[in-house]
This record gives sequence, structure tokens and C-alpha cells, in this order.
Amino acid sequence: MEADVVMRKMEEQDRKLEALLVSVEKTRKYFLWSMIAQLALFLLPLIGLMFAIPFFLSTFSNNLDGLL
Repeated sequence: MEADVVMRKMEEQDRKLEALLVSVEKTRKYFLWSMIAQLALFLLPLIGLMFAIPFFLSTFSNNLDGLL
């Protein structure tokens, strides 16, 4: 009788652990993709500015040369 109770509790714990593992894996994937998206949304404009700022500075400098 006692062994049956222990086995049922162990099986119940196994089911709960499996459900917890599934939940943890979903959360881990969510955080991973969230971090990738945040990096992309930060780095892509930064790379764009690396090309845009020199272009704007040269245009601004050429406009100032015309005034002087």
C-alpha cells in the first residue's frame, strides 16, 4: 500500500517536472529571440549612422565652403 502511494507521487512529480521543463524552454526561447531583436534594433541604426554621418558632414562642409 505504501509503495503504491510513493509511486503515484513520484509519477505526479514527473508529470509536473515535464510541464515545468516545457515552460522553461519556451521562456528561454522567448528571451533569446527578444535579445536578438533588441540587438538588431540597436545595431542596424548604428551601422546606418556610420554611413549617414560622414555623408551629412561632407554635404554640410561643402555648403559652408560656398558661403565663405
